[in-house]
Amino acid sequence: MTVQRFTPDGMLQPVPYHHVAVGTGTKHVHVSGQVARQADGTPVAPGDLAGQVAQALRNTAVGLEGAGASFADVLRLTFYVTRWSPEKIGDFMAGVEAVAEEIGLPLPTPPASLIGVEYLFEPDVLVEVEATALLD
Repeated sequence: MTVQRFTPDGMLQPVPYHHVAVGTGTKHVHVSGQVARQADGTPVAPGDLAGQVAQALRNTAVGLEGAGASFADVLRLTFYVTRWSPEKIGDFMAGVEAVAEEIGLPLPTPPASLIGVEYLFEPDVLVEVEATALLD
């Protein structure tokens, strides 16, 4: 197994992600920040955080698959969310949960960070997702 994920005793539990991932492999896969756009650039789910999270994760899955990887190989996810506030966690998690089975995203997820930002590259973009994976 290339990636082992766990949350040791003594760390905050329960959370929707594992705190630790240990990878053994030689091929690193980095998927750049993915947003809620179709391949032709058409925006998906304008104004809908849950819908944008789901589409950004779908796009991340496409990037992983292109490198011969899947979410099973992911060491870490980073989410950037515009104008973040704790009240948005329900919509954020709804987007994750809505697409997890479809794209093979394990729950709890790999170690993840959610970083609130004021603005992303276009005004309609509410979330961006980066992934790091490891393959043998």
